[in-house]
Amino acid sequence: MSQGNSDVPVTGEDRSDCPTGDGPFTPGLARACTVREVLDRVGGKWSIGILVAASQGPVRFTELERCVEGISRRMLTLTLRNLERDGLLRRKVYPTVPPKVEYTATPIALELYESLVALTGWAERHRGAIAAARAAYDREHDQR
Repeated sequence: MSQGNSDVPVTGEDRSDCPTGDGPFTPGLARACTVREVLDRVGGKWSIGILVAASQGPVRFTELERCVEGISRRMLTLTLRNLERDGLLRRKVYPTVPPKVEYTATPIALELYESLVALTGWAERHRGAIAAARAAYDREHDQR
C-alpha cells in the first residue's frame, strides 16, 4: 500500500502503470491496477474507521464525524463519496427537513469487517512496540 491518505485522488500522481482507456488494453495490468486501487481505498487513513462504524448498522454523518478521530468534514464527505462510488457504502436520504442521511455498509463491505477489526486490533496491540522501535531507530540513526 502507498503511504499517506489514499482516500482521495492526488493531483499529478504518476498513474502511468494504470490503463486510461486511451491505450491498448492489457488484462494483467488492468487487474493489478484495480487491486492496488481497491487496497488503497479500503486501507486509506479514514476508510477503515468509517467502514467499521458503518458495518454496525446505519450511521449518520455527524455520528461518523464524532467516531472517526481527527477527520475534517470535507475529508469525511470526500471519503464517504468515494466509498459509495466503490460500492462499499450505501447512502440513503430521507425526505425530511432538514434532510436525514444515513450510510450503511454494503454486503461487500460487511465481508471486509472481520479483517478490518483484526487489523485495527493488531495496530492497537502493537502501537507501543512500534513507537519504541521507531524511537530506537531514530536514536541509532540520529534522526528526530
